[in-house]
Amino acid sequence: MRTQVGIVGAGPAGLLLAQLLHRAGIDCVVLEARSRDYVEERQRAGLLEQGTVDLLNTLGVGARLAREGLVHHGLALRFAGAGHRIALSDLTGGKAVVIYGQTEVVKDLIAARLAQGGDIRFEAEALALAGLDGAAPTIRFRHDGHEHTLTCDFVAGCDGFHGICRPAIPDGVLSVYERDYPFGWIGILSESPPVSPELIYVNHDRGFALFTMRSPQVSRLYLQCDVDEDIANWPDARIWQELRLRLGDTPALPEGPVLQKNVTPMRSFVAGPMRYGALFLAGDAAHIVPPTGAKGLNLAAADVRVLARAFGAFYAERSTRLLDRYSDICLKRVWKAQRFSWWMTSMLHRFRDHTPFERQMQLAELDYVAGSHAGATTLAENYVGLPFEDI
Repeated sequence: MRTQVGIVGAGPAGLLLAQLLHRAGIDCVVLEARSRDYVEERQRAGLLEQGTVDLLNTLGVGARLAREGLVHHGLALRFAGAGHRIALSDLTGGKAVVIYGQTEVVKDLIAARLAQGGDIRFEAEALALAGLDGAAPTIRFRHDGHEHTLTCDFVAGCDGFHGICRPAIPDGVLSVYERDYPFGWIGILSESPPVSPELIYVNHDRGFALFTMRSPQVSRLYLQCDVDEDIANWPDARIWQELRLRLGDTPALPEGPVLQKNVTPMRSFVAGPMRYGALFLAGDAAHIVPPTGAKGLNLAAADVRVLARAFGAFYAERSTRLLDRYSDICLKRVWKAQRFSWWMTSMLHRFRDHTPFERQMQLAELDYVAGSHAGATTLAENYVGLPFEDI
């Protein structure tokens, strides 16, 4: 088998890249180790920046997003028992964010790809990459019980943190930067209406909480917990009690059946450069951010936007200028997103080793952001998404 770009992974990064390449007339094959059902049902992020929404609309896959997505023009910070609204749109010239689950984005992209006759191979496990420093790299994969080889001009590693693409880069090439936070999140999906039409971020003496949603009927709720917390120790009644304690009495928290619950560790990770020869990393294969800033899916979209432009320039003009700049362009944005995610995480969570002085500094930071036009603007412009790079 041969194609121009071999894409490993059918998450948002791989599927968005395939759609962008199709639009540019570039042939590609997407290899996904899991089944279509699994990919379309796994719960992940659910907040889209303005630029990500614009990109999906440009690609012609935004119709259901426009119908079902929940547009948010603000959010609330809650600390010291009081709520403070950050007017995102007013502070950013009308930009907003949209609540629309990653599962829905993936469904829309898969449907579009298949309707175009595009090649997505589910349950096709990539086993090894070879020839990355040459002109014809290969991806060896297993599909339908048989091993196959896909030869291509370039490989796009969109297979996430645990995929095979990043480890295929020789030792000594990558610089890795990481931080593991000393806490995690208990996340639940609940069949209950949201407590508020906008997200509520809570800094409480008992720890962080986040009140968000997936639809007008389904809430997504989070609680800070110990990093090694066993979800078995958190029956539904305990979770609802803790959510009420951290939110306070107003507004009243609607309850409903818990559809899903899990513990997510908090970490920051960056590997660079995001290119080795013919291999280009994108999304979680190259970087992980704490979910506090809602940047993971949006960074993946920004990565593949640059990568598609670079492939387009290569095939149209035989120019390698953008391919050579890909990593530098993306990492500049990645580090800004890491900074914002670190800032939000540090400002909103309780740290066991914080002294009373550090606790007061945290509350003072929140008070400044909530009460200062400049402070609120800093949060807002990062939250709705920094402008895409001019490439």
